[in-house]
Parts: sequence; structure tokens; C-alpha cells
Amino acid sequence: MLPENDLKIITETLGREPTEVEQGCFLNLWSEHCSYRSSASVLKTFPTTGERVIIGPGDDAAIVRLENGWVLAIGMESHNHPSYVDPYNGAATGVGGIVRDIISMGAKPIALMDPLYFGPLDNEKNRYLFEHVIMGIAGYGNCIGVPVVRGEAYFHESFSGNPLVNVVCVGLAREDKIVTATAQKAGNKVILMGSSTGRDGMGGASFASRDLSEESESQERHSVQIGDPFTEKLVMDATLEAIDQGLVLACRDLGAAGLSGASSEMAAKGELGIHIIADKVHLRDDTLTPFEILISESQERMVLEVEPGNVDDVLAIAQKYDLIANVIGELTQKTQFLVEYKGEVVADIPILFLCGGAPAAEAESISEQVQPNTSKPPIPTDLKRSIINLLSSPNIASKEWVYRQYDHEVQVRTQVKPGHDAGVLRIINDSQGLALSCGCNPAHVEADPYSGGAGAVIENVMNLITVGARPIALVDCLNFGNPERPEIFEQFKQAALGIGDAARTLGIPVVGGNVSFYNESDEFGTAIAPTPSIGMVGWVDDLGRIPGSTFQQTGETVILVGATKDELGSSEYYSLLGEKDIGIPPSVPEQLERTVNTLISVIRSGHITSAHDISHGGLAVALCEMVGQVGAEVDISGMLGRPDDTLFSESLARMLITTPKPQQVLDLLSGIHCKQIGTTGGQDLIIRCDNEEVKLTRVEIEEARESISHMMMD
Repeated sequence: MLPENDLKIITETLGREPTEVEQGCFLNLWSEHCSYRSSASVLKTFPTTGERVIIGPGDDAAIVRLENGWVLAIGMESHNHPSYVDPYNGAATGVGGIVRDIISMGAKPIALMDPLYFGPLDNEKNRYLFEHVIMGIAGYGNCIGVPVVRGEAYFHESFSGNPLVNVVCVGLAREDKIVTATAQKAGNKVILMGSSTGRDGMGGASFASRDLSEESESQERHSVQIGDPFTEKLVMDATLEAIDQGLVLACRDLGAAGLSGASSEMAAKGELGIHIIADKVHLRDDTLTPFEILISESQERMVLEVEPGNVDDVLAIAQKYDLIANVIGELTQKTQFLVEYKGEVVADIPILFLCGGAPAAEAESISEQVQPNTSKPPIPTDLKRSIINLLSSPNIASKEWVYRQYDHEVQVRTQVKPGHDAGVLRIINDSQGLALSCGCNPAHVEADPYSGGAGAVIENVMNLITVGARPIALVDCLNFGNPERPEIFEQFKQAALGIGDAARTLGIPVVGGNVSFYNESDEFGTAIAPTPSIGMVGWVDDLGRIPGSTFQQTGETVILVGATKDELGSSEYYSLLGEKDIGIPPSVPEQLERTVNTLISVIRSGHITSAHDISHGGLAVALCEMVGQVGAEVDISGMLGRPDDTLFSESLARMLITTPKPQQVLDLLSGIHCKQIGTTGGQDLIIRCDNEEVKLTRVEIEEARESISHMMMD
């Protein structure tokens, strides 16, 4: 049902009541999911241009220049509501959709990342959702041959009624083979290629713009698309072959709003109209109405603009791959969205009005100024137990149970596999590559939306730096509750401003992404923790100089880079103590740009044997995660007033590095905060802090970090 004000505007513009089909088009294309009507003014504050950016926000995916004529396509999407209703298919089709976005630009998908957010795993429903989302991602990604090289699994009570499934895809193309979603010329034919159209995914865009309720699982199941990865692989190969042969002038995936969205937006981008004959659409069920044909979000479908003389060649390619393809219409000079069905006009709408006329929502925002509670819990009597409890926390524990289900070796590009701060792919040749990182910390954002948003950028930058990468672009998926609530919109606005300012400071363009609002659940009566999830890519100019993520050799110096502050508010340590409302959360550090640039130079110097970012759980957890075949002895006395403050602070822009050449490295680090804290050796981790000493064996660390595997196997 169209909102009353929207219906009034549409009726006045058309000079008549819209038909049922037209109402369905407006309901979906004017939904928050498609039109960004609440968020557009905020998104305009992002830095979106740069020397490498060829295509920024607004197309199916962004295009970023690499080297020697090669470009990278990158996109990020959410599939949150469908993944709650049907976790396997919701997650699988989330993968399928973002992969087709990359294909539609003329790029071959080469990697996926999946930042995921769930309720606590001690709840049976949450474990079910977690398990089946992972199965859906693995089942689809493995079948189409695109590796999942990086991800995140974060657990928080607010996601119990509304999990988040965000997916990033990157692809590789030649710059001269890029196509876009912008229609080129009136008179060109429009071809629909791929799977048949059915009733699955009906009204998915409008569904994504509503709160979830207890009835969602049964009543909204028709809004969840059903994926077919085997057809997806054929669609991928056929589309790329047609593009490579120069037969495709514009291309768009049928995602949100289905055929009505893909076809109208393609034409509108070229300031053209489109005439569709809905009878020509291949159907799974002949009883589908024109309303259903236009808004169905059935998967594995692409719409292509083709010159009349090339139509037969494109249809032949489709036949070669055993795909159905039909000419369903043509582009027109008159800028109307005109749809016929069995000789009757069922939609006739000014196309620029349909695709760009959604009235902006004048969202209110209320800033909740809360004075931080600086009180502290008692100093723990057993620091070792505190560290082991942190290592066992699902937010910190090993995610091997997740990523071992993914084929991360397919395409034989993966240089650094899942389980590290960043994934690394070989690109173009054996000496250069691409680093990938994703995620954010919702607890930090909830405590301070601006600093938490900036922190999401900083954390991903630090992950990339550990492998010697210089960040070149980011995409985001901004997941929030109902924007009609002023306090929620303020969270969104401040987090976005934090992302934009940090990206601007570090020279990283925001090239794409999406906004996912209305992530709330009637069942639990609350919005999700604000989750501005990020996907970031960086360029590695020498794959031979990537440090390890664990201690490599005995007798090397351990150096802590970055300032450790009394910033334990919203930390994992306080969360495990049940102290969620005390302490000061992490702030944007001083000298951020200088720290980042210096660290990139240091890692690329070749003097660093291992590097690890400090994030969840602070310094103590980072040290434990670096213990592999080699241990270390460190002394962090005198850094902060209490040992737990020093060990568990989650201050941003910090890193542990090891080197056999400490003086050369310290000279390179001159001008930024750094401290020599210990030496590698033995098989255990020994931490000295003032008058206390903590010793953890490799076995104790490994056992503590296996909590997710044990939980999911029980």
C-alpha cells in the first residue's frame, strides 16, 4: 500500500489515479531501499572522488583504476530481512545479487567478503540463523567459483530479532571493456536473459523497508528470492562473453524492484524512455499478472541494451549457455516508462518522475548528549582468567568454523587466506596484489556514533596496513533502525559523518554501498545496534614483503605502535563484566594520517616479520593471537594506571610489529607514538605489567579460541 502522501503526489503528477501496476512500481522504486529518500542528503557528504576512481556511487558497482589497464569493480549490499525469514536462501541470494552487480559492469568476480551480525549463540534460534546463513553463503559462493576471502561474525543481543547479512564483491576487468547501467540510444533493443520469472522475491524492495514482526517468517516468505547458483554461473559467463565481444551497450542486474527497477533506471540514467512488452518475459508460471512480472525479484536475470543488428549474436550466446533470452522491448526518445501486456497499456509513467521523483523525507534528529560514566569495575584478581574469557568470547574467538566452509582457494589467487587481519589476492602478476578488509564495531558506534563511524574506517585501514597495503577505496553498508525515530536518524547521521571525515582525512574515496533502515523487530521491541559496516580494498605493491600475522622467529623485538588510552567504554572486556554503560569509548586518535602513512612505509620496508592490528579485546588479545610456533615475553608496566586498562583498552590506530632490526624500525617510526615492549622466544606468552606476571601457553590460547566451534558442534 502506497503511503497517503506519495499517492497524492503521484495522482497529481499523472493527472489520474495510478493503475495497480503503476502503484507496485512506485511502491518499490520509491521505497527507502531503492530511493534513499531519508538518507540521500547525508550520503552527499561522503568524499567520492579520487585519482583512481573511474565510476563512483550510483551504478551497480564502482570502478577503481589499478595498474596497466586493469580496473577493479566493487560493490556492497545487504540482505538482512530475507535472511531472517529464510536464512539459507536469504544469504545465498545476497551473494548472487552482489555478484551480478559486478558482472553487469563487465568485470569477472574474483572475491567475496561477508560481515555478519547475529544475536548471542547461547540462543537456539540465533544458532540456527548463524548456521544456515553460513551454509547459504558457502553453498552459493562455492558453486559459482568465487572465493570468500574475508569476513566478520559479530554477536550482540540487539541482532536477535534482526540479523545482518552484508556482502562485498570485487571483480577484475579491462578498462576498455567497462559497461555501465546508463542506456545509450533510442531504438536499441532490451534483452532479458537468464532464469524465468516467478513469484519468489515479490516486492523485496518494499519488504526491506519495513520492520520485522513475529509474522514475518510465514507471511513474508514470498518476499525471499530462491537462488540457483548453477544458472548464476551460466549467466555470469554468457554476460561477460557478450560484453567482451562488444555486443552490450548497457547492462543491469534485476535486483531490488525487479524488472521495473532495472529497466526504468537504465533508461532514466540515459535520459531515455523504455517500452516493455511484458508478454515477452519468460515466466515460470503462466498465471503471473503484469504486476507480478514487473516487481518479481526472481534471481539470475540480467537486462541488456543491444543494437538491433547485434540481437541475434546475443541470443546465440545465451543459447550456447543454455539460457533463455528474449527481446522484451526497446529504448525510446520519449521519456516514459511504458508497459504493455496483451495489447493493453498497464503502465505509462514519466520515467524521470518514477526514478527520481520520490519526495525526500524530512527526517528529524535528536542528539542524546550523555555524560560518560567514568567509574571503573574492581581490578580483576585473576588477569589470566580475564584474558582467557576474552579469547573465548564469540566476538574474539577463532572464526575457523565459519571460513573452513568456504572455498577460498578457487581461482588460485588467494595469497593470504581467511583468519588474518586482511585477505590478499594476487592481481595481474605474481608481485602485486589486492588486500581486503571488512566490518565495524557496533558497540563502539552505539556508544559514540561519530567516533564509532570513524573507527570503522580506521580499523579497516589498520587491517590493510598489516599486509603492506595502501587503502584505495571503500564501500559501506549502513545498517540502522527506523529513521523516522529522531534518535535513530541522529545515530545514522553522526556515524556517516564520522566515516566521511575519517575517509577524507586518509584520502580514501567512498565509492559505493547501500543504506539498510528499519532493522527492528517487534518480537524484541528494539532496533539493532547501529552498524555502519565497511568493505575496504588496498593495493599491495610487493607480495614478497607481506609480514606474517604471528610471531615468526626467536629473538626479535616486539614494538607497540600507537597511543594506548584509558578507552574501555563499550569494550569487549567491560561487556563480559556486564558493565556496558561505563567508561570512555575509543576516540579518533591524533596524528592519524601521519601514523597511517608512516606505518605503510615501515611495513613496506622489508624489516617487519609480523604485524597484527589491535582491536577487539585490546593489547592482551592481539598478543595472544600472535602466538603460533613462537611465543614472546613482554613488559607493559607503567603505560596506564591499572593493568586491566593497559591490557584491554580498545584505543584505535594501534598495531603490534616484530623486527630483527629494531633500531632501523624505530628510526622509521620517529615522530609517531611507539614503544619497544618485549622479545619473541619460547612457546608461551609471558606478560609483565607492574608487579604482576601472566603466563599463557599456546595450548591454553588455542583451546580458549575454539569456543565457536565447540558451541556449533554441540
